[in-house]
Amino acid sequence: MKQPLRRQLTLLALIVAGESIFFLPFVLARVFRPTFLEIFGLSNLELGTAFSAYGVVAMFAYFIGGFLADRFSARIMLSIALLTTAAGGVVLATIPPLATLIVLYAYWGITTIALFWAPLIRATRAWGGESTQGAGFGLLDGGRGLLAAATGSVMVAIFAALLPEHPETASLEQRADAFYRIILLLTAMTVCAAIFLSFALRGDGQKRADQHSTLSRRGVAQVLGMPTVWLQAFIVLCAYVGFRAADDFSLYAHEVLNLNEIEAAGAATVSMWVRPVAAIAAGYLADRTGTCIMTTLSFALLAIGSVALASGMVTDGMVWLFLITIVCASLGIFALRGLYFAIMKEGRVPYAYTGSAVGIVSLIGYTPDVFMGPLMGYLLDQSPGPSGHQHVFWVAAGFAMAGLIASLLFRRISAKTEVLSA
Repeated sequence: MKQPLRRQLTLLALIVAGESIFFLPFVLARVFRPTFLEIFGLSNLELGTAFSAYGVVAMFAYFIGGFLADRFSARIMLSIALLTTAAGGVVLATIPPLATLIVLYAYWGITTIALFWAPLIRATRAWGGESTQGAGFGLLDGGRGLLAAATGSVMVAIFAALLPEHPETASLEQRADAFYRIILLLTAMTVCAAIFLSFALRGDGQKRADQHSTLSRRGVAQVLGMPTVWLQAFIVLCAYVGFRAADDFSLYAHEVLNLNEIEAAGAATVSMWVRPVAAIAAGYLADRTGTCIMTTLSFALLAIGSVALASGMVTDGMVWLFLITIVCASLGIFALRGLYFAIMKEGRVPYAYTGSAVGIVSLIGYTPDVFMGPLMGYLLDQSPGPSGHQHVFWVAAGFAMAGLIASLLFRRISAKTEVLSA
């Protein structure tokens, strides 16, 4: 296979794998949150508890996965991760009780993180090379976003087609049957992604760059001693709070704007369609203007959108204002997702220790997986209606401002950081 085609196929495989693995744990609940809550008989807090179980396991899995990524083939680890995640979809399709759902999400914390996340980031960093880190990560998250948006829109269309002409007249049994079919379809798509990735990455050099090196304690100590690594972790944390707050878009549309389930799911997919544009554009601009500059601007957009939703200015009947607001917030959210690992190069992290750095950054940066689910559930259940949603987005706005300040500090420190040799 010619090198340019091989390179394109490798990136496509990473994109497909990078989003498919999260279809079942997160995309499903994000697009169909009102339906998910009703079919499973859950409160917002109970669903948040399941997400928290995922987050607790993931905290340890990030660190373990970082070490594994520096030692084993990305192709093998990513393929196993996709297949084991798909196996969980079979359990989800049975519409299990809360206790089983919590165990399932904890299991997904292992399959999607320990076996998957760090190998994906390392493979993408290798693909980007020295001069196109922003483009590499921007294309990865932008491509993932395009796949998620297309999948979300198709799933909404299929779900609507499986219900009566007027969805609000559908019985609980009819909605449950339609939802069951959606779960099985996403499970099959995850299996197909594993097969495609196993073929696309075969013999393409996606193993460790240095097959004979081992990760030394001295190298890990170097990464732990870098202020930019800790700042990057905090930047990821602040950005990820905004990403998790976006889970509330569909429920906001349903409870505040009084849209039905199909309309609310459609509103949520608008945010998903912003993702490819924001991530790819931010990545290419970052290679030209600097990743830290783009990160700062992205946090500003997230703060503006979050404050607009938190202020209560978007109410019943203001559908267009709601869509404009979530587009603004989503531009910031998804630009950040395309950037917050690209700044690793500006932070002078040696390539040989990418996996370990990803593990440390992710261990801290993705802690919102632990606390945001229960926090959002508590805020929404304790203050039903518009006020609960406003509280959620005040939290997102606060973290956006903190992330903006951290980005400015990262830029200042990274300029003084000496390049560490791998």
